[in-house]
Amino acid sequence: MTQDDLLTRAQAWLAEDPDSETREELARLIEAGASDELAARFSGTLQFGTAGLRGELGAGPMRMNRSVVIRAAAGLAAYLKAKGQTGGLVVIGYDARYKSADFARDTAAVMTGAGLRAALLPRPLPTPVLAYAIRHLGAVAGVEVTASHNPPRDNGYKVYLGDGSQIVPPADAEIAAEIDAIRSLHDVPRPEWGSPHSGEAESGGGWETLGDEVLTAYLERTDAVLTPGSPRTARTVYTAMHGVGKEVLTAAFDRAGFPPPALVAEQADPDPAFPTVAFPNPEEPGAMDLAFEAARAVDPDIVIANDPDADRCAVAVPDASVEGGWRMLRGDEVGALLAAHLVHKGATGVFAESIVSSSLLGRIAEAAGVGYEETLTGFKWIARVDGLRYGYEEALGYCVDPEGVRDKDGITAALLVTELASVLKEQGRTLTDLLDDLAVAHGLHATDQLSVRVEDLGVIANAMATLRERPPVRLAGLTVVSAEDLTKGTESLPPTDGLRYHLEGDYKARVIVRPSGTEPKLKCYLEVVVPVGDASELATARATGAEILAAIKRDLSEAAGL
Repeated sequence: MTQDDLLTRAQAWLAEDPDSETREELARLIEAGASDELAARFSGTLQFGTAGLRGELGAGPMRMNRSVVIRAAAGLAAYLKAKGQTGGLVVIGYDARYKSADFARDTAAVMTGAGLRAALLPRPLPTPVLAYAIRHLGAVAGVEVTASHNPPRDNGYKVYLGDGSQIVPPADAEIAAEIDAIRSLHDVPRPEWGSPHSGEAESGGGWETLGDEVLTAYLERTDAVLTPGSPRTARTVYTAMHGVGKEVLTAAFDRAGFPPPALVAEQADPDPAFPTVAFPNPEEPGAMDLAFEAARAVDPDIVIANDPDADRCAVAVPDASVEGGWRMLRGDEVGALLAAHLVHKGATGVFAESIVSSSLLGRIAEAAGVGYEETLTGFKWIARVDGLRYGYEEALGYCVDPEGVRDKDGITAALLVTELASVLKEQGRTLTDLLDDLAVAHGLHATDQLSVRVEDLGVIANAMATLRERPPVRLAGLTVVSAEDLTKGTESLPPTDGLRYHLEGDYKARVIVRPSGTEPKLKCYLEVVVPVGDASELATARATGAEILAAIKRDLSEAAGL
């Protein structure tokens, strides 16, 4: 694109931008002749895919802004009408990030202008409340404005269809084609709405703002994940990570009869700046420091964290062997604990997980005689498993009530893990004790992740190309006995951008490499299964697992040129 083309495109965008903030921002860039910055914003468009949209806030088609959202909403509306859904209801939720309420209002306006009915949730609420509302209200689609656990300057746009699940191919490509067909915002009919006053998406030109009825119905549904009369004694420390989880989680805990969680005050209320963390993700180094500080002061049984839109749930346990006395459980560990708890409660149906999650779930399911299925990464796939009773993904996502929420839900997962901690507490045991039992029964499933965050997405593309052209022959001294390029698909999985390696030997070592679908990261998922004869061998098994994982991580990083 020439400099003249760049300026022409930027000026055309400026002329129809409905947001005074991004208009001023773009006008300054044009006036300053900031060609590099303009090129970064106008050299393409944010791509709408199965994760919807996600990106940094700012002016231009490569950023998240009102113009991009209006086009996305118009494309979704056109798709729904083409599927015969004219007049159908679209329910819209949003988190507390910068511009989320604006993007929600814009979506409602576009749906209304397109002849669909639109209903906004009453204020910033957890993503699982929106996922629940779609089926509860009989909507034809749902939109959640959120960037989940991304950095503060990001926002995103997640789309669900009427079954309450996130979109999958070919719907994503069909919606993207409708978005691409929009030539000008002036072609998108929509009622005007006034300036925001409270950060909430007030009613405006013809759409409905819901009351608390949907939230009440969701909270009533959360009771269904617990066993009537089960112990409710475990004490928790809870952090909302500056997000929208506090109100709903504390209400759910109160309804269930658990002791009120001790709140991490500095992170309890929504704050789009996320001032106490580098990244508002419980998995990131340092994000749980304040929660652990609170735990040392009040000595709870467990620590629970939600991410900012409360669809993920992190759990930490006391551990005298680590500095600070508290250890974050891996998502795979929580996934196995919840599975074991559900089996104990007599759950039937299918247990499902994505390919990047630990194979331990399959062992638990097999031993319990329940169904098991493996899917591609993401709850958009897990939620579609026939007969699903429980699904999880290693990135702290758990679906424990698929009839209520066909997506990951950090609120109901928190309830279920606190019930489990209470049951064990009554027996004089802990979550760590149950993990030990699972390791003895099924082998120690040690997992780790090599995650590389990049500024330049070309680094990820180059690493994937390098691994495809020169696949590793040995990792951690173990021969790679199979190397699958998942872009070709498998007998049970559709194509996806990823690589899977299996290593020789009794440890059943496995490696999966894939670009993240929501962040500028290359993710490598590692698993080693170490046989365990009895509890006396656990310490040695953990040391062996950690040693092999560290060697695989080192060798894989070198093979990928990272």
